[in-house]
Amino acid sequence: MSRKISRRKFFNKSIGFGAGVLFFKDLKMISRGGSVGKIPLILTSHTNQTGQNAMKLGWEILASGGTALDAVEKSTNTVEIDPEDIGVGYGGLPNEDGVVQLDASVMDGKTYNAGAVACIENIKTPCSVARIVMERTDHILLVGKGALEFAKKWGFKEENLLTEKAREIWLKWKENLNKDDDWGPPDHLRDLEISAKNNEIAFNYGTTNHLAIDKNFDIAGITSTSGLSWKIPGRVGDSPIIGAGLYVDNDVGAAGATGRGEDVIKSCASYYIVMRMKQGRTPREACEDAIRLIVDKYKKVNPTFFPSEKFVALNKKGEYGCAYLYGKKPARMCVANEDGVKIYTGSVIFKKG
Repeated sequence: MSRKISRRKFFNKSIGFGAGVLFFKDLKMISRGGSVGKIPLILTSHTNQTGQNAMKLGWEILASGGTALDAVEKSTNTVEIDPEDIGVGYGGLPNEDGVVQLDASVMDGKTYNAGAVACIENIKTPCSVARIVMERTDHILLVGKGALEFAKKWGFKEENLLTEKAREIWLKWKENLNKDDDWGPPDHLRDLEISAKNNEIAFNYGTTNHLAIDKNFDIAGITSTSGLSWKIPGRVGDSPIIGAGLYVDNDVGAAGATGRGEDVIKSCASYYIVMRMKQGRTPREACEDAIRLIVDKYKKVNPTFFPSEKFVALNKKGEYGCAYLYGKKPARMCVANEDGVKIYTGSVIFKKG
């Protein structure tokens, strides 16, 4: 099975590009210039139309004097409720049993507080539940049934998160999981009805990161996901783990991760990125440092293994950057400030193909 991340022009006022190419043996490294943003600022790992709409909403909050925390929550909600997005919230791809389980985390740099939920079902906006965990409890992480009951007590409505689109994708995966099981067409029609294309039901790591800095130079961030598609029920990735899928330090900056959560958890990637920025690295450089950290660990046991991590970051100066570990194109993200909404192109460390 192939593994790839699926992502979808609201408006682009400008597009950022840099230059430079380096080579590592037979693997190409493409590095594109860093960027300096104006404060207030909000960014997201999502670059499709929904992501750009989210940035427009987040920027309106910041431009009117709102907090970074409000901006990232409302912008993330925009992505979470999009039924066309198969990697986040409502419409996200389910686990192997066909159940959508969501993870999300939030961190407020101003208060050095954090909240998260994991394996929560039937709630469209898990990041908003995570915010209540942060603000109304002395805990950081609630999971499963407990997280759902907590959300209901705070007035969140239970809803079926499995859209028809996601259900059909799951059923195709189920039918092609094993040629010897009883899913799919009858044996005498199998070769006629199942094409090679239909056998390539891709895994999806879809996640959304939202980071912001407001007029008071306070920073906040959110990471939200439906996790790895077809995951074992109960699996928790990096998104609700503070320091892995998200980390915010009000004196330094913030970082968020998408990709294979197991790698991000083991490397404490978002925390590492923020600490590298504290040591003077630009956001893009810090993202690249985290990628090299992961690659260096794996090359000792499997030098041909390149997971599909993508990191985004911003610092206290309003500088921002992103990097992709392995792919055909450089990482991109959507940024909004007083200049409008734009697509920023970062780097890809190891170019595929």
